[in-house]
Amino acid sequence: MRLKHVTVSKYKSFLTAQDVEIEEGVTRLVGKNESGKTAFLEALAKFNYFDPKDERFSFDKTRDYPRNELKPYEQKNPENDHKVIICVFELENDLLESIKNDVGDNVFTQKTITISRQYNGTLVYLDLKVNQLAFNKHFLSKYTVPTEKQSTLEKSATLNDLYESLSVDADLKSIANTLKETYIDKAFPKWSNSLEGYIAKVFISPNIPEFWYFDEYFMLPPQISLNKFQNKKIDVNFTQEQYDISSALFSLAGVDVSKLITDNNHEAFISELEATSNSITDQFLEYWSTNSNLEIQFEIQTVPNDKLLNIRIRNTKHRVTLPLKNRSKGFVWFFSFLVWFSRIESHENVIILLDEPGLNLHADAQNDLLRYIDEKLAPHYQVIYTTHSPFMIDSTKLHEVRTVYDSNDAKIGSLISDALEEKDSATLFPLQAALGYDIAQNLYISPKNLLVEGVADLVYLTLISDRLRVLGKNYLDDDITIVPVGGLDKVATFISLLRGNKLKVSCLLDTFTDQKGKARMKDLIQEKIIKDNKVIFFDEFTSPINPSEIEDMFLPEEYIALFNAEFSEFADINVGEISPNYSVIQQINKIIGVKRFNHYRPANYLSKNPQIIESLSDITLNKFSEAFERINKALK
Repeated sequence: MRLKHVTVSKYKSFLTAQDVEIEEGVTRLVGKNESGKTAFLEALAKFNYFDPKDERFSFDKTRDYPRNELKPYEQKNPENDHKVIICVFELENDLLESIKNDVGDNVFTQKTITISRQYNGTLVYLDLKVNQLAFNKHFLSKYTVPTEKQSTLEKSATLNDLYESLSVDADLKSIANTLKETYIDKAFPKWSNSLEGYIAKVFISPNIPEFWYFDEYFMLPPQISLNKFQNKKIDVNFTQEQYDISSALFSLAGVDVSKLITDNNHEAFISELEATSNSITDQFLEYWSTNSNLEIQFEIQTVPNDKLLNIRIRNTKHRVTLPLKNRSKGFVWFFSFLVWFSRIESHENVIILLDEPGLNLHADAQNDLLRYIDEKLAPHYQVIYTTHSPFMIDSTKLHEVRTVYDSNDAKIGSLISDALEEKDSATLFPLQAALGYDIAQNLYISPKNLLVEGVADLVYLTLISDRLRVLGKNYLDDDITIVPVGGLDKVATFISLLRGNKLKVSCLLDTFTDQKGKARMKDLIQEKIIKDNKVIFFDEFTSPINPSEIEDMFLPEEYIALFNAEFSEFADINVGEISPNYSVIQQINKIIGVKRFNHYRPANYLSKNPQIIESLSDITLNKFSEAFERINKALK
């Protein structure tokens, strides 16, 4: 089962219900400190924590319900049954096939299932539905039932009704007992529909993903008192989190602490610990470019009434060792994370929650951690992490970002939205910074910006604007900067982020052929992030060609001449092969048999041959002149 959607409400700072779409791989929550990022991860962890005995990850209305609303809630809701978190899961095909093989075709056909966790701890299945009649037919087909009774039995409304009908007939009582033992007795008790209860208990419940949570508090302590560990003496110097991470280390190494305490020969135990640490260190150094000369070492120190395990870090280059606490927090965090992660590494049905991962890491090391998440974790697990660092955001994956913002409204609380919908400039800052490198490589941002798909658009528009200026026709205003965003799918993101800096933005775009991209643009317009009249498409000037691209602004013979002159590797295309009613790019692709050629090369050829620009037809120039008039007006 994969998590698809989460709704959280009435939990700490989340005063109103917040709906969050979850990515199949990595979902990245970005927001300022105290915005509610950690609260969201906590609520998720408490939905189904991997260690059910850990009371820190169970809901408590006194601790978790919004404080200002707690008393009215307690008075109106003594059952404490508020659905604090609702998760929508997608069932994978193997699980659906197992259910079908058990209960029959067309009995349970849902691709998704919605489950909530209440403040009282109860899991509630909100939308589980079955086709009882299809089950009856499937079940009875396994047995010999008199024809005159078959029809009546198949119409039974529930498993219990079917059982009662079978039980009253002595000849069918054994079938009734099989039904009861196989399905009714194995269903969740007190379910009004036993078949739903059976599917929920036998198939859904065991496959609900567990949530695994890690933050900076789960750090390996530099020194572990073995007596405190064995007796689980939790105090300010040995916290519950330190106990948990220490337990993970001993478990991973296969070390029996009670034997370690009583045995006077510690070498075998140290050997096991170091073998484990070496294995983790090798894995960790693959994603730790900062310093490859570090390794973990252990030593046992005997003190009165106790033994201490000291953890030290050796620098093999400088040949010195220091206590763990004297090394960088970033190194200790990363190593501790790998130790803690070892507890669940063998489990596939786990969703990983990371709160501010790599907070103490240098920018390069954060990039290493980001690479580790994307390359090592995401292929096997869903990962949800929080950050306010631009170095923990991949600018090519901004669609995976959700922003968390504290509205400061006592009735609304924290808000979660897609990055495109966020309006708070401080919340957007990490995303804008993450885009900085891409922007620096491609463009200069000005107060007025015209977004286009790629560099070819920039070249064409610049060259033809200059030609139109000479001819005294409409050209692109001098204070407008053309911004190639690197692909049509990035346009919506750039619009949102540039708007966050209060810049004027318009765009001149190819016709959307991807429905998802079209929907994202429509959402921006509906959210009033950009006005409808500032989104301009080439097909407004190229009728009857639709969909169209900038190349369709030229007469077919003009663009084919550019293509033939630039691409010697392809046979020349006869303009007679090109219909003036359809996109020239799509037709060229079909003729040359490739999905996409380099659109920049014909534009570059045009820039090197100014005489071609001077020979462009009035029809072509007038199309561009009309487009520039629209753009200038949109950015006034």
